[in-house]
Amino acid sequence: MRRTLAGIMAVMAMFTALPAFAADSDSVSRPDPLGDLITGALTGTIPGSLEWKMKATMYHAGAKGIRALDSLGCKVVAMRTVAVDKTVIPRRTVLFIKETVGLKMPDGGVHDGYWYASDIGGAIKGLKLDLFSGSGASSMKALSGVNLGSLSVTKVGEFKGCPPE
Repeated sequence: MRRTLAGIMAVMAMFTALPAFAADSDSVSRPDPLGDLITGALTGTIPGSLEWKMKATMYHAGAKGIRALDSLGCKVVAMRTVAVDKTVIPRRTVLFIKETVGLKMPDGGVHDGYWYASDIGGAIKGLKLDLFSGSGASSMKALSGVNLGSLSVTKVGEFKGCPPE
């Protein structure tokens, strides 16, 4: 059993390290394939899955022009809803942003890094995201320690209906 698992992990590490398997020219090169493999095992992401380096901004309920519903008509969810450029990332995409793992959630829990692309914004173009932090400007403090200028964003799946609350 251990040999089988070690063999699978070795093959996955090889595929992750080979540039020929990169998703596209916008994806990020993987300088640490073993680290990515370990992170993937812990987070459920798949080595070689589509990944970008993106810049982000934040938005919150109570700001001018912010509604309680996202562009799908679903309730925006603090520390889960993300606005995207739908030509880069389709709505209803589940994203993993590793820099957000461990952040404090509004309910007191710890963030697992998963975000739901269910909103769009007029200023969100190209490799940019807009992270919904919650209600009021003070909700943005949870993201204050994150370098929003360079986030590692991985597409890990899709969802139907509205994002979980």
